Amino acid sequence: MKITIYTDGSSRGNPGPGGWASIILSDTEVVEFGGHEDATTNNRMELMGAIMGLREVDDRHRGVLEVEVCTDSEYVKKGISEWIHGWIKNGWKTSTKKEVLNKDLWQDL
Repeated sequence: MKITIYTDGSSRGNPGPGGWASIILSDTEVVEFGGHEDATTNNRMELMGAIMGLREVDDRHRGVLEVEVCTDSEYVKKGISEWIHGWIKNGWKTSTKKEVLNKDLWQDL
């Protein structure tokens, strides 16, 4: 079975009130859910959409072999596929030796 997760997140201001959403599509169901925070950033909400979607898939479909995450966030896409390898290698520091922003969420993802 293949599962597809569509995610999004945003905030009004950085920081400001924000929200995230995930839609999970499988052969048998469509699940929509989301959440919000009073003081957050756009990037944190983008990450939360992906994290919460993957958690829900794990809860509902443990053992699924193929999960595709669709996001419009370059931050999430590049962070999880490119940048994270260097961050881990450098002790969660960026190439400019600064702390990685949203480290807690990247580690969770």
